[in-house]
Amino acid sequence: MKTIIAFTPDPDRQPTAAELDAIAAETPLIEAEVELLDVHIALLDRRATELDRRRLRRAENKVLAERLMLANRLNTPGEAA
Repeated sequence: MKTIIAFTPDPDRQPTAAELDAIAAETPLIEAEVELLDVHIALLDRRATELDRRRLRRAENKVLAERLMLANRLNTPGEAA
């Protein structure tokens, strides 16, 4: 049997410096993912042109690059993200 624990957020609690640093470290990845989502949304109702395919490829590559950068930062000894 699994136990479910409910957390009641404390409205007076502020994020710690470590939590803010983690958010800042992930911001470039989040921005790249939003850009990729924008491309996908733009292509929902029309056929992709060569320019659209390049834009999609560029956005996908940017997401992959940011994921790699974030993973490398998290795995660097002596550095906290």
